[in-house]
Amino acid sequence: MWQKLSLRARINLLLALILALGLGINIARLVLEAGPRVQAEDQSVIRLAREFVATIVAGLDEAPDPDARLDQIVQDLSRLRHVSIMRQDGATAKSPDRPEDAGDPRAPPQWFVALVHPEQTSVRVPISVHGKPQSLVITSHPDDEIAEIWDGIVTQIEVGSAIAVALLLVTMLVVGRALAPLEALSQAMTGIEAGDYDARVEPGGSPELAAICAKLNHLAATLGDAVEGKRQLAERAVSLQDSERKEIARELHDEFGPYLFALRAHAGALTRLSEVEKPDPAALRKHGNAILEQVNALQQFTRRILERLRPVGLAELGLAEALGALVRLWSETHPEVEIESRISPALGDTGEMADLTIYRIVQEALTNVFRHAGATAVDITIEPAERQAGLRGSRDCALVRVRDNGRGLLRDHRLGRGLTGMQERILALGGTLNINSSDDGVTVEALVPKAARS
Repeated sequence: MWQKLSLRARINLLLALILALGLGINIARLVLEAGPRVQAEDQSVIRLAREFVATIVAGLDEAPDPDARLDQIVQDLSRLRHVSIMRQDGATAKSPDRPEDAGDPRAPPQWFVALVHPEQTSVRVPISVHGKPQSLVITSHPDDEIAEIWDGIVTQIEVGSAIAVALLLVTMLVVGRALAPLEALSQAMTGIEAGDYDARVEPGGSPELAAICAKLNHLAATLGDAVEGKRQLAERAVSLQDSERKEIARELHDEFGPYLFALRAHAGALTRLSEVEKPDPAALRKHGNAILEQVNALQQFTRRILERLRPVGLAELGLAEALGALVRLWSETHPEVEIESRISPALGDTGEMADLTIYRIVQEALTNVFRHAGATAVDITIEPAERQAGLRGSRDCALVRVRDNGRGLLRDHRLGRGLTGMQERILALGGTLNINSSDDGVTVEALVPKAARS
């Protein structure tokens, strides 16, 4: 049942139990102290009454009528509230009538009287009248003390209960106000769970709850940005994919078609020459060489298309060999540019997806260098890097840096489709891509997460 109670109900119930326990302990203390207090009162009253009686009856034999004088003394002492005195002559006891108290609604109940004063305290004071032994029996009646104790207990119960109830109500109000943000937090979390990332909570309550509200608002904003970024990423990925397909289709149409047309023309010419009785060998060689040239051009074109779709040899030879082949290809076509490439031996296995991403970064960076930078030197560095704060997960990263000494980017330069695609790919993997431009050239720096280990 305790587990089903809310936090507010638990706090209120616990406080009520503590207040009730404190009040009960205080009442129990008063009840336990009541018996010794009444006993002490008995002893004090009996001692004083005994000394008083002994003083009064000291000259009893000198009175004209000792018996009448003794009865008068007993009658006078009967007016005392705390004690009663009874004359005992042999087996006969004479006791004056004590006036009974009128019914008092605040009088202690009999069970309480029996609890704190179960037996009456009596003492016998021996006296002698004309040589005849008699005695006066003094009995204590601590009714006032018991009533005072009972009245204190009743007052304690009334005042303590009123204070406890008031304190409980005040605490319930304070706790309710302090925990009010929890309900708003619950509603906001429900909204976030349902996809409403615009849900916000007004910070309030204790500093701890206000901090939790602020963090939840920041979390909702971050989740909203992440979801929106994911949507935009998917949209851009589809757009980039469609653009890539359109470009490949255009290249196939613009380049593959003319090659096929030329091959068909030369093949038709060879067919017509073969129908002549004496074909011209020079013409046959001419058309044959043209066909070989067209086939070679088609092979190079197909290789470029396949290279764009999937790097040749990356999976078979590894990242180092594939990048080496890429660098050699650019060096052969642009011998005026010095390209240095270094891959740290400590890099280790990065995984197929990371290898492909690293290859594409270097490929796109080199393409931009030779198209736009006008650089004379390019430095490529690939080395391990520790995971940086703010990136998802705990995997290590590969640091890819491509630096050139070209003219740099214009101030209003916007990333092209290639680098934009690389940025989206890296962000999807949980990495980062930074492009820094200055008068000394452009530096493309990327952190690519390695594949998760099994």
